[in-house]
Amino acid sequence: MDNTSRDCFTKKYATYKIQKGPESFYPFVFNDIMGLGPMKGVLVDDVKLALKGHVKDGYRFNPESSLSKDDKQFSNNSPNLNDKVHVLVCVVPADKSSQMEDETVRKIRDIRMEANHLMIPQVAILTKIDELCPEITDDLKNVYKMTQLKKKVEQFSADMGVPVNCIFPVKNCRSEIHLDSDVDALILSSLKHVVAFGEDGISLHKDSV
Repeated sequence: MDNTSRDCFTKKYATYKIQKGPESFYPFVFNDIMGLGPMKGVLVDDVKLALKGHVKDGYRFNPESSLSKDDKQFSNNSPNLNDKVHVLVCVVPADKSSQMEDETVRKIRDIRMEANHLMIPQVAILTKIDELCPEITDDLKNVYKMTQLKKKVEQFSADMGVPVNCIFPVKNCRSEIHLDSDVDALILSSLKHVVAFGEDGISLHKDSV
C-alpha cells in the first residue's frame, strides 16, 4: 500500500504478474491498491477485505463507501488460499515518511493490527532515498551505512512498529536510460525479501488450516 499519496495514481485493485518465459509467469502476484490518505485515500475496511481475499481484480476503490458483500461483480465471498494476501508491503517515500498526518498513521496501524490477526507478515519499502540523501546516488553500495537514512529507518520503525530488518530502502528509476546495477540490486534485494516473507505467510496459513 502506498500510504502517503494525496492524489494516488492507482484507483482500482490491480493484480500484476511477472513473466518468466514466453508463456509462463512466476508463481506469485502483486496486488496494488489505492494509496492511504487522511481524506481521499482508500478506506481501511477495503484494505482489510483485500487482505482476506474478498476483493476481486478491477474493483474501483471509493473513498466514501466500502465494497459490499452483495456486489456480485467484485466481492469474493468464498476466497481460497490463492485469493488471500500473504505479505503486506507498505510503500513510503523516504523523504516524506516523517511528514505523514496523524490520521494516516492511525490507518496504517489499524491495517497492521488486522494483518497481525490474520498472521500476515509485513514489510516496508522506503522509496526515493536519493531525495532524502542526494549523496546516496554516488554510493548506493553503502546505502545501509548512511547515517541520515539509518536514522530515518529507525524513526519509521518506531512510529509504525515495523522491525528495522523488515524495512528496505530503494532508489527509484527516474531519469536513467540504461540499467544501473547498483539501483537494480537494491530493488531486487527488496523483491527477494518480499517474496521470502510471502512464502512464510503461505506456510503460516497452511499450518493454521
